[in-house]
Amino acid sequence: MAALSEKEAEAYLDARPRYPMDWYKKIAARTQDHKFAWDVGTGNGQAAIGLVEHYEKVAATDINEEQLKRAVKHSRISYHHTPKNMSEDEMVALVGGENSVDLIVAAQAVHFFDLTTFYNVAKRVLRKEGGLIAIWVYNDIIISPEVDPIMKRLVDSTLPFRTPIMNLAFDSYKTLPFPFESVGMGSEGKPVTLDLPHKLSLKGFIGFLRSWQPAVKAKEQGVELVNENLINKFEEAWGDENQVKDIYYKAHMIVGKIPEMRCESDQVCEDGNKDLLHQTEVRRKQERRQPSGEENRQIKKQNTSEDEAC
Repeated sequence: MAALSEKEAEAYLDARPRYPMDWYKKIAARTQDHKFAWDVGTGNGQAAIGLVEHYEKVAATDINEEQLKRAVKHSRISYHHTPKNMSEDEMVALVGGENSVDLIVAAQAVHFFDLTTFYNVAKRVLRKEGGLIAIWVYNDIIISPEVDPIMKRLVDSTLPFRTPIMNLAFDSYKTLPFPFESVGMGSEGKPVTLDLPHKLSLKGFIGFLRSWQPAVKAKEQGVELVNENLINKFEEAWGDENQVKDIYYKAHMIVGKIPEMRCESDQVCEDGNKDLLHQTEVRRKQERRQPSGEENRQIKKQNTSEDEAC
């Protein structure tokens, strides 16, 4: 995610919905162990707070220092700033090492990542047995019959300013690569759709729009999409400016695991296992300590004596 100013980060925090605790419960029930989870792109730490209810320890990382300053503190959550120049090996070590993470979560974040790097790290740190990776994004916001058509026009107006990264989110992760095996909660190209409820004030809504990445990107190019005219239309459609509305976002989730090795037949698997055992035994023999020069002379001398005795 692009770095936000202090004011934009505050608006983002107010408008961002809280993920239902039931989500964490259902996902956690599918992991084999509950020792360690990693919240990638943690932002203000809300996913980390949900995870710590089900895992002994949580590592929460983010590239955005302004967001981390507002992260909710907890004794079993460790927050870490991860700059762009951090290597894969450094990230693996920071998170906990190879084969150490029971659950990886990227909430409203993975489309901002360098996917090749992230997936490489994820496959290294995720537990091969019983480990899961869960990603989700929310895009459409449903407020009221009066507000929604105005929001729809604003969304359409962002099209010329969207980046490929943004389009992954707008497409509900249907075009996002996801090289993990499905566990029945969405799959590559077919995320599950969920409702994400939230309470939002008019002030929070306007703040959200101004910090919304497509609007920020348009402003960088000299176009103010969230202008005074649009704000006036939203205010009129909202009604009572002090009213806090029950709204919901449309969320899209995929959960997966490290793909299992599959064999064409039982015989192929059996032969493969035999080859692996043979290679292991050969390697062990090669690793055994070789006799020193003096030991070789003693062995040769002993063999010569035995031959003479015969």
